[in-house]
Amino acid sequence: MKPLAITGLGTVAPFALDFEAFKAGLADPDDARRRAFEGPSTALGDEKLAPQPKEGSPELPTAHTAECRGFDANALLGDKGHRNFDRLTKYLIVAAKRALEGAGVKKDGQFVGPITAEHIGICSSTAYGSLDSITELNLVAELEDPRYINPARFPNTVINAAAGYVSIWEDLRAPNTTVVNGNCGALDAVLVAETHLAHRRADAFLVGGGDVVTEPLYTAFRKLAAIAEGDEVCEPGSDRSTGLHLGEGAAYLLCERRDDAEARGARVRAVIAGYGTAFEPPLNEALLLNATPVAIGRAMRLALDDAGVPASAVSVVCSSASGLARYDVAELHAIEQLFGTDIAVAAPKSMLGEAFAASAALGLAAAVAWIEGVAPAPLIAGRAPEKVDVVVVTAMGYYGNASAVVVKRA
Repeated sequence: MKPLAITGLGTVAPFALDFEAFKAGLADPDDARRRAFEGPSTALGDEKLAPQPKEGSPELPTAHTAECRGFDANALLGDKGHRNFDRLTKYLIVAAKRALEGAGVKKDGQFVGPITAEHIGICSSTAYGSLDSITELNLVAELEDPRYINPARFPNTVINAAAGYVSIWEDLRAPNTTVVNGNCGALDAVLVAETHLAHRRADAFLVGGGDVVTEPLYTAFRKLAAIAEGDEVCEPGSDRSTGLHLGEGAAYLLCERRDDAEARGARVRAVIAGYGTAFEPPLNEALLLNATPVAIGRAMRLALDDAGVPASAVSVVCSSASGLARYDVAELHAIEQLFGTDIAVAAPKSMLGEAFAASAALGLAAAVAWIEGVAPAPLIAGRAPEKVDVVVVTAMGYYGNASAVVVKRA
């Protein structure tokens, strides 16, 4: 791939609602983890979305989730125009707004400089979309009557509606795509953006995505025995871990052709230099969670080859370790085979929870923060280097797919 310049970042994370606060949180992972998971869940068992369970149905246990509890859409977007937007849409709009402003493309809501509305597109991703909206409307239809469904909220049930609303809110008129590929989507969106940019369908793309904590998602992963509950251990990267904790968030990076970014005098914060993806099918078709080191190892090698970077030049691996021991162990095995046992391996999901598409998008943002001087943390292997020049960001899907992206110092 041709290198993509990252000129702007916008993040919404459980412990930080903008990129500078996100960097500060990465520098103090213990405090970030505390703030991310502090307090009861505000997304699970919300009476507006889910009534008390019917007689005979099991109660949800006390959940330990990383949520954006301090998010106030009125404070961040104004008090008009977003009443019928769901949480995912609001998260993505805030991330997009800040990425565009940080790149010097917009100021006070207006376009400035050579890049205008017709020249900016979106390559977004989500694993499960707006399940909270789908749940809400389904409950209205089931418990009341379909005629009471709010037609203004029905569009939220479409998987690419959130990215569509981003383009409407920010007046972005170039191609708008939504990649749906589980945990790997935000990294796969990099390839989509690079393809569009190579064919000059736009001059810049917002690349990233998001996901939110919802009750049906929590219930599904609990039934798969993938959730760590009560006093069970959730320790990303450890073979002692019994499961993951759900999280949420969103992130966008504004990516441009590097020559164009430099020509307009933009600050190039880092460069996306390579992408790789791979798939290894499960041995048993009935296996719903397929953890294999083969796919992630191949994806990382392909990304390094694409970037023209040797494994010895990599400073840090931003891993997708989430607390699912069989996945974490498989990934660490592949990392050690490719980079050796001394490579620094970070696990941001210990602070963010498993946020699916948002995890990979926030992983890309973390890579930029580390390149800009934040010490990589929390580490699950190796030692933090004094200087970070190259980061490999990984994502492992649940059905044998894996993706990797190489981020370099500009």
